[in-house]
Amino acid sequence: MTPEIKKNNVPSPFTICLIVTGVAILGAFLGLASKNPLWMLFLLLPAVIYEVIRTEAGASTKFSSILLLGIIILEIILIIFNVNYDLVSFFETEEKVVGGYTLPLGDIKVFGPLLTAILSTILIFRTYGPYTKWLSVIIAIGSLVAVYLVNPLFFQQALKLIVNGLFDRLYYAL
Repeated sequence: MTPEIKKNNVPSPFTICLIVTGVAILGAFLGLASKNPLWMLFLLLPAVIYEVIRTEAGASTKFSSILLLGIIILEIILIIFNVNYDLVSFFETEEKVVGGYTLPLGDIKVFGPLLTAILSTILIFRTYGPYTKWLSVIIAIGSLVAVYLVNPLFFQQALKLIVNGLFDRLYYAL
């Protein structure tokens, strides 16, 4: 028996995280090559599902990880059925604050990956285990790739939000 396998032949969290990371990277490459965000979203699902499994109930962490899964599934449905809906006209504002981050609004298909990027970034700082943090990083990066594939113009804004949020959280952590 190898050290990577537990007694009941279930792979270790490290092995599973390594596998879902590889699957997410494959999704990014396939999505970028085909310019289709569905590759990224479908192949990000294993990381999100494992995040839901690994995240322990805590100050909104379990809820956030479940919400991540729901948003990604909804995003896949919106893209498959080509649903377009302008959130600016619905909310009558050009941006919304979610989890302390100001998100630009636009087509609903852009808002989903933006929201998952923000939620996963929040989980990086609110979860304790190294594997849940690892998964959160993979989900944040995958979400940014999905934002780029859905609308490259929003990508810069999303990246700026994530980086600013990381710096803010690091500042308060130190």
